Amino acid sequence: MEKHELEKILGAQREYFASGKTLDINYRLQNLKKLRSLILSHEDELKEALYKDFHKPDFEVLGTETRFAIAEISMMIRNLRKWSGRQKVRTSVTNFPARSYIIPEPCGQVLILSPWNYPLQLSIIPAMSALAAGNCVVLKVSQKVPHTLEVISKIIDHFPKELIVLVRGEHSVSEYLLDFRFDYIFFTGSPAVGKMVMAKASVNLTPVTLELGGKNPCVVAADAKLSFAAKRIASGKFLNAGQTCIAPDYLLVDRKVEAPFLELLVKEIKSFYGDDPSISPDYCRMVNARKTIRMESLMKNGNIVAGGKTDPETCFVAPTIITGIKPEDPVMQEEIFGPVLPVISFDDFSEVYSVINRNPKPLAAYIFTTSRKLSEEFLSKTSSGSAAINDTIMQVASPNLPFGGTGPSGMGRYHGRKSFETFSNMRSVMEKSNLIDLPVRYPPYTPIKEKILRLLMR
Repeated sequence: MEKHELEKILGAQREYFASGKTLDINYRLQNLKKLRSLILSHEDELKEALYKDFHKPDFEVLGTETRFAIAEISMMIRNLRKWSGRQKVRTSVTNFPARSYIIPEPCGQVLILSPWNYPLQLSIIPAMSALAAGNCVVLKVSQKVPHTLEVISKIIDHFPKELIVLVRGEHSVSEYLLDFRFDYIFFTGSPAVGKMVMAKASVNLTPVTLELGGKNPCVVAADAKLSFAAKRIASGKFLNAGQTCIAPDYLLVDRKVEAPFLELLVKEIKSFYGDDPSISPDYCRMVNARKTIRMESLMKNGNIVAGGKTDPETCFVAPTIITGIKPEDPVMQEEIFGPVLPVISFDDFSEVYSVINRNPKPLAAYIFTTSRKLSEEFLSKTSSGSAAINDTIMQVASPNLPFGGTGPSGMGRYHGRKSFETFSNMRSVMEKSNLIDLPVRYPPYTPIKEKILRLLMR
């Protein structure tokens, strides 16, 4: 899309929003239902496209892409009238007589920059949330998944460009878009690019949601149910070949159970993907050769106890477990974002907190334990955008748990009702009565007025 054409479309969107068309709840619901129907009708194409882009299994397409998005859209459809209505709140006694309420109103024109790892889910859910809140949307999807991008483009083309437009292009297009004055920016991606997005947004004081990532710790305590832990960690780590922002990034395992746990973990990997994961229909690929080569570079320290095989030509990296890792090793210096799982053993929980807290606050943190006291201690001594006890990544599948990061792992929340609120200005309104006008607030300020004020504002 040429820059002059883009400027024309952005201008038309501004006019469309100003017309008030998107304020109609029925119109919003009509678009949400249409979007849901389009995703369902293109589901087979999306399966094929995601397989071509990085060998994504059909089950993962359903569970993490199409049906994940459908569930969120359906929840929005069921609740939109309620969420978009006036929300009455109590009025303080100092404002008597009056009534107070909150009115959700759309932000205006929204820019959504989505990544490649879950291209449908991470573009459609923010986009549908923005539309549900009454906004106009400019959507930019990563070029790294060209086949999926084509299908998303087909879906978006069913809507008027004044309402939602899909913009194609490399990073330079994203940078060009960020020079425009949007009313809200929603970005999912790396912390490095997130800093650039936030810097650009600051020029126009544009509010942002940043969904980033980080080194998500996963702790296996001595009292954990090891068989469950092995299954749930292997599933969460190697889903999408580890290209998941909330996947366990590294393991901290109590030395007393390290050997039996690793034996179970290796066993589960084989039960999932067979002796040769490269021929498994259930195992994903890296998105490109460059990402594959990067995984190779992270395997140079420690002892590989499972996996280790790579093939840049086919973008294959086997599910890999590396033991004997130290906190200062290269694999521990940045988010892995692939199927390489370093393991650090510990003797005392003080070591666990030392390793975790030397890194910036992550997007997620996990612990496997049967002790309520230990899990509560873990939550109090660590900080993360989300957390799960005795499971990995599944917290993101609950629409009643707002999803997002903290500090370097991001800011802002979405999913469920929070998605609607993220793209809304929750406008506070107080409506004062004209029946009476209490004189306490007005000068001259007398001792009796001060006494009344103290009584009212206790």
